[in-house]
Amino acid sequence: MQQRPFDLVLFGASGFTGRLVAEYLLQTQGTGGPLRWALAGRNLDKLGALKRELGAPESLPLLRADAADPAALVAQARVVITTVGPYQLHGEALARACAEAGTDYVDLCGEPVWMARMIPLLQPLAARSGARIVFSCGFDSIPFDLGVVFLQEAAQARLGATCTEVHGLVRVIKGTASGGTLASGLATFKAIANEPRLAQVQADPFALTPGFRGPEQDTGERAAFDDWAQGWTGPFVMAQINTKNVHRSNALRGHPWGTDFRYSERLWTGPGSAGEKRARRVARQSRLENALLGFAPTRELLRRFVLAKPGEGPNAQQRERGRYELLFVGKTAQGQVLRAVVKGDRDPGYGSTCKLISEAALCLLELDHAQTPGGVWTAGAAMGLKLQRRLQERAGLTFALEAA
Repeated sequence: MQQRPFDLVLFGASGFTGRLVAEYLLQTQGTGGPLRWALAGRNLDKLGALKRELGAPESLPLLRADAADPAALVAQARVVITTVGPYQLHGEALARACAEAGTDYVDLCGEPVWMARMIPLLQPLAARSGARIVFSCGFDSIPFDLGVVFLQEAAQARLGATCTEVHGLVRVIKGTASGGTLASGLATFKAIANEPRLAQVQADPFALTPGFRGPEQDTGERAAFDDWAQGWTGPFVMAQINTKNVHRSNALRGHPWGTDFRYSERLWTGPGSAGEKRARRVARQSRLENALLGFAPTRELLRRFVLAKPGEGPNAQQRERGRYELLFVGKTAQGQVLRAVVKGDRDPGYGSTCKLISEAALCLLELDHAQTPGGVWTAGAAMGLKLQRRLQERAGLTFALEAA
């Protein structure tokens, strides 16, 4: 790639999540150092105000750009971070421009219906230009995707075999759901209401692996006892996106975990009658929420009165008090069991996500194109353990094996 003015451009910096990403980059990379980066958005006045609020030096460049016409922006950068969602409404032009220009791209997309449409569209463009397009670089789905990669690599090293089935269990989640995640969910339900066939894409665990279908998977819609973890579980709201990315990682890596690999993802509610009661309550609530979100007036009420307004979100203290803990239990074909735990030290939707997407972009900058060529990737397939180690060293995540 010819020399470009910037290594990294952050698009959407004046939004709440974008601001947190800018703050993290400023704290960890500074300005005037080896990383040449800039802030971009539609309104230069807002970007200027953000720069002053963050205490950034005047030397930090500001770029005016519009999501509908991003060609000039992407031509200036080696990698673009975008926090401007919902991506099904605002993301296609930027992703396509990056794929055409050979510019690496990372986002926070948790919208599988949009991703399923983008993969066949962007793959040939990115393969030709050398752009690495990586969706879902926030809490959905990096900790889950890399958690499975970490477990499988450990299984291969310790047991001499990978796990043919993995149960992902959310043991602790403390923090506020991102307004972007909620907005994306509302946009997806609206899209499905307008085009009912998209419900099949949303529900299909292999929607992001075009040309490949594995075995039947546990959809996790009801309360269930997990024998491997010896406790009750209920549906987890982000499983529909994370499971698709895990299966895509397996496919992109050449199916090292087998073409018959099974992965489920659920919310751990605990052992005994208390755990069962909570699991059944979670399942009922999930069914009710899905039914209500399929109703247009409910979506409008949520959009108007529940979603955070632009620039709003949890304060620094709330973000720092948040945390999460994910358990992955895998079993080989020979019945050997291995457990791994992933922990994050901030609330998942904001405090951790801003670090995840930043480090994913920085990791992409270091990747050799010969090893990771242009295409539409997952974080687990494109960066794998290199990103896992980076997150453990810099971003407050820990990955460790756990005794049974």
